[in-house]
Amino acid sequence: MAPEFAETNRIVMPDEEIDRILREEGVGVLSLADDGVAYGLPLSFGYDAERNRLYFVFLRPGETSRKTAFAARTARASFTVWQFPSRDEWQSVIVDGELHLIEDQEWHHVCDILEDNAKYPSLFSETESMQDLLGWELRIDHRTGIQRHH
Repeated sequence: MAPEFAETNRIVMPDEEIDRILREEGVGVLSLADDGVAYGLPLSFGYDAERNRLYFVFLRPGETSRKTAFAARTARASFTVWQFPSRDEWQSVIVDGELHLIEDQEWHHVCDILEDNAKYPSLFSETESMQDLLGWELRIDHRTGIQRHH
């Protein structure tokens, strides 16, 4: 007999809990799409709760970068973050919104946010210059979170 899936244990997360997970995790999957073709990209990210933004940096994105091409052609992107301490206890957050290139004047702010909660912020200091980086922001206009506790 298959184990009973506890639908009743799934609880919609309050906004404060969604914010906590986005601040603490620092890594997730960015989902992009181009003309019906999907592309999921695991990425470190920074979360700016005040501006309601996620920030991503693509390192050394060459002219043939698949992720850059998909990002440029994606009208709306989604991003998923999760915590999974056990099969009976988990949390997940999905946000979506428009994806935009980061403007040059925003780099200082974006780097501060990435330093606060991205999983691998040291990678940014190993690049030779800002020319090796391409930054994107996801302007969050919808977010959901669910959790299950044993």
